[in-house]
Amino acid sequence: MTVVPILKPKEVIRVFEKFGWEIARQRGSHIILTKQGHIATLSVPNHPEVARGTLRSLISKAGLTVEEFTESL
Repeated sequence: MTVVPILKPKEVIRVFEKFGWEIARQRGSHIILTKQGHIATLSVPNHPEVARGTLRSLISKAGLTVEEFTESL
């Protein structure tokens, strides 16, 4: 299992934008990303760091592997 890095929310959003995700809105401390033709939405917490488990879940919801995500950093 590949180790998921600890990243800032802006870094996480930048990588997801490379895969076609767009910021739809922000509600409180969470930034919501959507992608045309994709049912799921991604809720990125706007905290100092995104926890490893949370990031792994977001990557999975986006239909990516951890390797694909980390290569796009």
